[in-house]
Amino acid sequence: MCGITGWASFHGDARTQAPVIEAMTATLTPRGPDAGGVWLGERAAIGHRRLAVIDLEGGVQPMTDRPDRPDLVLSYSGEVYNHHELRTELRARGHEFHTRSDTEVVLRAYAEWGEAVAEHLQGMFAFAVWDERAQRLLLVRDRLGVKPLFWATVDGGLAFASEPKALFAHPEIRPRVDADGLREAYSLLFNTGPTVWSGVREVEPGGVLVLDRAGIRGRRYWQLEAVDHTDDQDTAIERTRALVGAAARSQLEADVPLCSLLSGGIDSTVLTALLADELRRREGPDARIRSYAVDYSDQAEQFTGDVLRTGHDTPYAIEAGAFIGTDHSTVVLDPRALLDPEHRKAVVVARDSPIGVGDMDTSVYLLFGEIRRHSTVALSGEAADEVFGGYPWFHNPKALAAETFPWLLVTGDEAAMPLNPELDLRIAEFRDDTYRAALAAVPHTDGESPAEHRQRELQHLSLTRWLRQLLHRKDRLSMAQGLEVRVPYCDHRLVEYAFHTPWALKSFDGREKSLLRAMGAGLAPDSVLHRPKNHYPATHHPDYNRGLQQMARDALATEQIRALADETRIKPCLDTPPDRLEWGHRLRLERVVDLALWLDHYQPELAL
Repeated sequence: MCGITGWASFHGDARTQAPVIEAMTATLTPRGPDAGGVWLGERAAIGHRRLAVIDLEGGVQPMTDRPDRPDLVLSYSGEVYNHHELRTELRARGHEFHTRSDTEVVLRAYAEWGEAVAEHLQGMFAFAVWDERAQRLLLVRDRLGVKPLFWATVDGGLAFASEPKALFAHPEIRPRVDADGLREAYSLLFNTGPTVWSGVREVEPGGVLVLDRAGIRGRRYWQLEAVDHTDDQDTAIERTRALVGAAARSQLEADVPLCSLLSGGIDSTVLTALLADELRRREGPDARIRSYAVDYSDQAEQFTGDVLRTGHDTPYAIEAGAFIGTDHSTVVLDPRALLDPEHRKAVVVARDSPIGVGDMDTSVYLLFGEIRRHSTVALSGEAADEVFGGYPWFHNPKALAAETFPWLLVTGDEAAMPLNPELDLRIAEFRDDTYRAALAAVPHTDGESPAEHRQRELQHLSLTRWLRQLLHRKDRLSMAQGLEVRVPYCDHRLVEYAFHTPWALKSFDGREKSLLRAMGAGLAPDSVLHRPKNHYPATHHPDYNRGLQQMARDALATEQIRALADETRIKPCLDTPPDRLEWGHRLRLERVVDLALWLDHYQPELAL
């Protein structure tokens, strides 16, 4: 897991631009604290920051196909989980290897298959290959978009990076925000392609982007398709068990300390159990995996349920850890630490965006920092809700009938930071247009019932939009702490199988995540298996709310925030007693604070 950056241009000589590529690469040091390097050619400059995970000595980057006068240069981030199988296949095709790293496998795979390399890879990855012979730059992103990859045009070509901040170190790319960017950010629709930054785009998940002398072209090498499903219930359970198990086993490889995130929910508990079993199989019956959960010092006394949370996680996480046999730790955070301006700023800078979830982002950042003291790799249960139908909107008649993105029924305008109506962003119109386009992209099979048709829409929206912002959050906040987080439920073979599976099999026991619960029997305590869905915990301490309200007042005292925010809709959130501040209104204040920090750090040009 690393940070990649660089550019290719058919105007000028990149060999004269060493300070530029070095500056771009330096911005990604938190993503790759172990090493860094650059490569300069006439038409391309490639940079890399490394977090060493596999083959600590041999995976140095940028990696070239030969030390002198290379034809191929690779800057790669992520993990390819089938690299052993690919190495065997490529050796049979005549390729020689000099390291154990998956990086070299990707390089040799490109030498063999060229632009079709992505179809052969299984894992999470974002990488760039400069092909000196073909005078071609290839950018590739994994199927689900676990690893980020951004790009922008420059004179005669394009620049790329794991994070926008690296692009802004290039003299031709400045942080600029226009009305389209604000609309993208605050509509909460999670489009991929455009970003909050004018001129900065994402490579599509499952996409490749090519620059050569003919120009820039892109294509999708993978996307969800609808096919008929013929498995009965028992077969579906067994197939799910096999796919989840294979994904977990393939992602356990590392030459550094590894752990699991164990919240006490079904997703993380089943995954941790599979990882623990495989570790014992490999290393002996006494092997134990580390596991971590997060809590707040006030939670046991202050917890109150809300729209996202029904109970306190910690007792379930402790019970799950004891049941599985992990070395379990609970990272307890002081709510006051979530108000620390330096922590808040670090999170906003990690995201390169004003849009997040406030204290939950800050607590994830602090949690990852504590985990990084002991482990370099963590495995997470992220994406199980999208894959197996765990969210309330899959089961709520109101959400099923709503003609909008289902999460807006939860977040909606109550949680969105209200923007000044004088900006005339027409967000409601933008949401309607985007929703119609999103539904048009959903694949269907012939003969679907209306109910099945709707469930297919909701799952596609969840996997292609809602999940993407969660994966961004996981990547940016973990990599800001130099921690690699892997997500086995994002294995594309598992995602495909679940997407093909009829809704009746996903809910056969009358609840959410029926397939995961059935395959997890015996892997988790019954109390966890049958526990209702619970979202990531948040502090409930009135002192946090009081401090947040003051930070929002301070932000609103600045002229720039007053010009962007609708004060009349924020004021009620400031006047509410701290112990009665509802979740949605609190998130509104979080967005005001984050916007102020973002503007202060980036000083973007506002073209509104």
